[in-house]
Amino acid sequence: MDNQSTLFDEMTSSGGDVIKNGLCNVCKGTRRLCGKDRCPLMVKFYTKKINTPVIKSNDIAGSSPPAVFVGRYGYPKVEIGPLLPTFMGDTTELDKPELWAGKSMYDIAAMRYQLVRGKYRIDATDFSKSGRIVDNVQELALTAKPVSVETLFERKPSGRIVLDDEIMPFGPSGKMSSIKVENGRFEHNLEKSFYDTDMNSTDAVNAAYKNGTLVSEIEKAFSVGTMGVGKRRRFVPTRWSITAVDDILGKNLMKDVRYNETIDEFRLFQWKELDNWWSIVMMPVTWRYEMIEAWYPKTSWNPSPNEMIMSHDHEFFVGRTQYADNITGAYYAARLAVTEYLQKIGRSAGVLVFREIHPGYDIPLGVWNIRENVRAALRTQPYVAESLEGLWPQINVFMDLKKERWLKNSEILKDYLIQRRIEDFY
Repeated sequence: MDNQSTLFDEMTSSGGDVIKNGLCNVCKGTRRLCGKDRCPLMVKFYTKKINTPVIKSNDIAGSSPPAVFVGRYGYPKVEIGPLLPTFMGDTTELDKPELWAGKSMYDIAAMRYQLVRGKYRIDATDFSKSGRIVDNVQELALTAKPVSVETLFERKPSGRIVLDDEIMPFGPSGKMSSIKVENGRFEHNLEKSFYDTDMNSTDAVNAAYKNGTLVSEIEKAFSVGTMGVGKRRRFVPTRWSITAVDDILGKNLMKDVRYNETIDEFRLFQWKELDNWWSIVMMPVTWRYEMIEAWYPKTSWNPSPNEMIMSHDHEFFVGRTQYADNITGAYYAARLAVTEYLQKIGRSAGVLVFREIHPGYDIPLGVWNIRENVRAALRTQPYVAESLEGLWPQINVFMDLKKERWLKNSEILKDYLIQRRIEDFY
């Protein structure tokens, strides 16, 4: 048996969570049956191996960035807890995606896998009697800078393979029996919303954002029941809180953006990062928005060796009434970045976000990737044209997919072209 297969078996025996009936079990990271050049499960395992010698007992102390995690399985009975490394120091970067520009996918994965997750089960809708652990987790989520955390686990934390395109990855996890958190200074805006039990959670999110709190910090506070009216406060699974905050902020920005004057030309922003290729088109029409994704073969959520998967969601002027269940959380993350840009320039537009996910993106890192890279794209100098047709040559050069493929999958473009034909007729 070769070394990779041996390591894969070791991962299983040491607590790794692998697919028991499927390609992974047959392949064991050696035969590339999923079509990827690198086995994403093995990448995480190799990184975990770096930490394993350090985790020698069930008592772990380290400087949390600060970071917390709220699970979603079994809701409302969920597992909450801190994320902490096994070392002290300035760990801010480990949980602040706003600082990750320019880092490689594997640098980010290696960095995140240093975080150990503590798990403590509570009722997310009735946590007032769940004890001091809940208080500590809430305090940690509100803290502005890294603080020392000591966690006693029921047994030594073990590796669990977590691949999710909406949440950031993390390393080993285990059930904890106690936690001690060093006193730290709360982030000012989050502290205000914590003590204001008359302010609803939507207003609290918008107020913190308006006063300069980072989106990633708001998401943590929102997830641990520190926002909202009194007894209606709830713990919210991290996965849900990320999308909820993006949605709340985007909707609030749209209140102004919808009624602004439109831009007066066609704009095209383009960007490549983490083997995600972006083209963002803005048209001089009233607010409408669409995101189209093309998942290439051999990417994290498309193991097919040959077939591309395309999906899209959209909204017109009045917005959506249902969840964007094709694109899911990425839709709201990109929309927030787009509405931030339009609010900043004081204009409105029809916006299309084209995203190609190429084979180099074989480990999902979370929707921060979408939010931060659309923000980055919109900080670049746009290509400008007098018509939509004037942008297509640049799109065709920059992107792998050509005009016809995007048109076929776009409801916004179909509607725009129909309206143009009607206007031309009259």
